[in-house]
Amino acid sequence: MAKDYYGILGVPRNASDGEIKKAYRKLAMQYHPDRNPGKEKWANEKFKGINEAYAVLGDPQKRKQYDQFGTVGDIGDIFGSPFTRTTFEETMKDFGGAGLRFDFLNDIFGDFLKGRGASFSSRRSGGRPGRVKFEAWPGQEINLDEIFSQARRPQRQNVRYEIAISPKEASQGVKKILTRKGKRLEVKIPAGVKTGSVITLRHARQITDAAPGDILIKVTVR
Repeated sequence: MAKDYYGILGVPRNASDGEIKKAYRKLAMQYHPDRNPGKEKWANEKFKGINEAYAVLGDPQKRKQYDQFGTVGDIGDIFGSPFTRTTFEETMKDFGGAGLRFDFLNDIFGDFLKGRGASFSSRRSGGRPGRVKFEAWPGQEINLDEIFSQARRPQRQNVRYEIAISPKEASQGVKKILTRKGKRLEVKIPAGVKTGSVITLRHARQITDAAPGDILIKVTVR
């Protein structure tokens, strides 16, 4: 069953963008775990829910799709849209101004931070009220814009295949066709190749997946 994002934020379906934004910031303060002692786990789940709801309703295109179909294929996260990203930064300043901590966001956005070596910290930058610093291990400081730019940038990832060829093909060289996600790629295996050799199709994932990365093909001669 599709989630009622309007109900989660407590706004009517005809609410303005400003009303949705205001409701999200109010609920974010309400469900901050520091304001729910003894109920931190419950508060975290509530916080996750309002962030998911705002990731959809705070983005005009996603909201339009949700209103039309009752669902959104790829919800993404609150960092992926400039509309919701700005509101999240404003909410962080709300936390800072109220003296509330930020480290609980590591649990909320754990999947987003995974592999980026970053975590939310409650330290301030230059003593300026509401300006938050983020700490990357081992102690290097990065800012919110850097985290957001990483969120928007597709992560490079290579994929691997294995192919078996005959001794004759290995000695003479051969061309093979690799089909990935409906796209056909020609693989040129040079003469004299041996078992364990790896053929690299550089940037091939840009063709097959529309994402950065190489395709690596390990050759077995048998």
